[in-house]
Amino acid sequence: MRAVACRDRSVALRRGGAGLLLVLLTALSTLVVGSPAHAATTPCSPDDATACLNVTVTVPGTGPAAGVALEVEGEDGTVTATTDDAGKVSVALTTAGDYTVTVDESTLPAGTVLRDPDENPAVVTVALGRSAGRIVQVVPPGQAPPSGQTETASPSAGPTTGAAGTDLDAGAEAEASAEASAGPGTNRYAQLVLAGTVFGVLLALAALGANLIYGTTGLSNFAHGELVTLGGMTAFMAVQWWDLPLWLAIVVSTAAGGLAGWLLNRVVFGPLRRRGVGVTQQMIVTIGLSLAMLSGFLFFFGARPAPIVSGISQRMQIGPVQISGQSLVSVGIALVVLAVVAFALARTRLGRATRAVSDNPALAAATGIKVEAVISRVWIVSAALASLGGVLLALYLNTTRFNFGSTLLLLMFAAITLGGLGSPLGAVLGALVIGLVVELSTLVLPSDMRYASALVILILVLLLRPQGILGRAERIG
Repeated sequence: MRAVACRDRSVALRRGGAGLLLVLLTALSTLVVGSPAHAATTPCSPDDATACLNVTVTVPGTGPAAGVALEVEGEDGTVTATTDDAGKVSVALTTAGDYTVTVDESTLPAGTVLRDPDENPAVVTVALGRSAGRIVQVVPPGQAPPSGQTETASPSAGPTTGAAGTDLDAGAEAEASAEASAGPGTNRYAQLVLAGTVFGVLLALAALGANLIYGTTGLSNFAHGELVTLGGMTAFMAVQWWDLPLWLAIVVSTAAGGLAGWLLNRVVFGPLRRRGVGVTQQMIVTIGLSLAMLSGFLFFFGARPAPIVSGISQRMQIGPVQISGQSLVSVGIALVVLAVVAFALARTRLGRATRAVSDNPALAAATGIKVEAVISRVWIVSAALASLGGVLLALYLNTTRFNFGSTLLLLMFAAITLGGLGSPLGAVLGALVIGLVVELSTLVLPSDMRYASALVILILVLLLRPQGILGRAERIG
């Protein structure tokens, strides 16, 4: 009877945590889905021979500024364009270098001026295979700062263009992989299926750790996204600052993630469990930890994108699709690691102990399994997987930044919820579905809304089948 009571309390705690998780995810998804998102009239997709310069003109507190004339001058000559209803212009360039962006102030909305006219024109550097960007703010005359008083960012953030416009270098557009762009000789639908499969496999690697932690402790770790960022940023430092080869940077990043997981369990969550702190309270701790780590990344690395390698690797034609060698290697590494984890869970002593703790911690402890030791190892492995996933995702998306993992966190939660909370195989299947939905949704939705489609699936799953594809339905009482 005592074992039954313990199980009932555990189930109740997990259900309570899941309820709070649903509320938090719904609020966050509302922010993402509810934000106005528009695509430029003629969006540009970067590839080996093309760079994209994206300019957005906006009135703070009001919205986009349409009909503003711009002139882009550089190695490709002079291009004139006008912002669309979303206040955006997307210019395809075929030569890397510095380009001068000039805003025609006579075409600004009535009653507005540039927030910083000293920064017009501005110089933006573009590279082939990547997107660069600039945000131009226009304000009523009384809100413009005096001439010469330009707001600047911290040195760690890299060079900026002042308050009137901020160089995005890749901006949100950098989070779209080159694999999703259909180059010459490719079929668009097949290319998107390939991109979705690749993204799903890499997302599965990053999400698997969060599912292992939930399975053994019942904790939904909102700081898991920052462990993904840790991997990407460590690889960036290893390659760009320490001049290490990429393979060694991947090893260092994975080890750093494992060390971070051990420290988190040893210093924070292990003591909380021993003190009897509930899962819901621990989840709130992970939210605070996530915000602290996010602020730390922003402080040390700034807000600018931090690509691990310069440029993109050569793309290979395989039938109706193209894939870069870099992405091919990343997928190969991810598949090998996922296979090793699956074998370890099914065939090794630690794997069997992990599954026993996941099924019933009290019964596992009664049979002689050291539950705390198993949980500690799960934290190490989970954080290492997250960091490795962060490196491979950063290589696939061609960049990383301070909030890289947090932007993918809801996608990871959607994947493990769709597949089944606590089910490692379910996390992989859910991530594949999410990856395909994210990429294929661009056929009917603007690319900047592609993540929102996955969040809609998350909400539908929680409403229609809360246990997910491979999860088990549980009943209290």
